[in-house]
Parts: sequence; structure tokens; C-alpha cells
Amino acid sequence: MKRSAPGGHPLIAAVKPVVDAVGATLVPADGREASDVPLVWGGEVVAAVRMPPLHGALDRLIDAVEAELGGRLPDLGREDKQRAVRMLDERGAFILRRAVEDVADAMGVSRITVYNYLNAIHR
Repeated sequence: MKRSAPGGHPLIAAVKPVVDAVGATLVPADGREASDVPLVWGGEVVAAVRMPPLHGALDRLIDAVEAELGGRLPDLGREDKQRAVRMLDERGAFILRRAVEDVADAMGVSRITVYNYLNAIHR
């Protein structure tokens, strides 16, 4: 079965930035799977969104924060590291198992430092 590329439709153009931001993939309507989120326009499925696997989610969140802050986490100053922790917290990063440890490693700081940043945020 030939799959048509999901492009050129106004709904696709509208959702593409969000799809890219969450690390998802647009798939053609005729190539969607049961777990994909259908994009419906005028009662017709024009494409679908395939969410990324949970594995690697924290890395994708860290990559996005680094891109927004304009530098790698270990190279950021204290205030930007605090901003990074706030951004990661707002995006749900710390609900993932071992996230505090992994973020601390990625920043080059201790777990206690990350916990202190989180405590300051939640005060």
C-alpha cells in the first residue's frame, strides 16, 4: 500500500510546530497505527501524530531546554541552571524515575543542588 506524505494541508501546517516541539512524528493517514493520534479535518483523517517513546524523554526535554537557553547545561551559569530546572519541572521532567540524578549529572552539579533548586521553585 502506498503511503501519501502528510503535507500541504492547513491542519498539518498548524500542528507541525507542536509536533516537532514534543518530539513526535507526523504520519500519513493511511499509515497510522492504533496508538497514533488522528488529525481530523472536516470529518476526514488527514494524518496522524505518532508520539515518541517514553524512553529518551528526559534527554529530549534537556535538549529542548538547552536549545531555548542557548547553551549546554554544564556551561550555564547558576541563574540559568535554576531557570533550566524550572523549565524541566514545568514540563514534567521530574516525574520520571531517576530524573533528579540524571539532570544533576547533565548539569555537572550534585543531586542536592537540583533538590535545592526545586525546593526554591515550590516555596
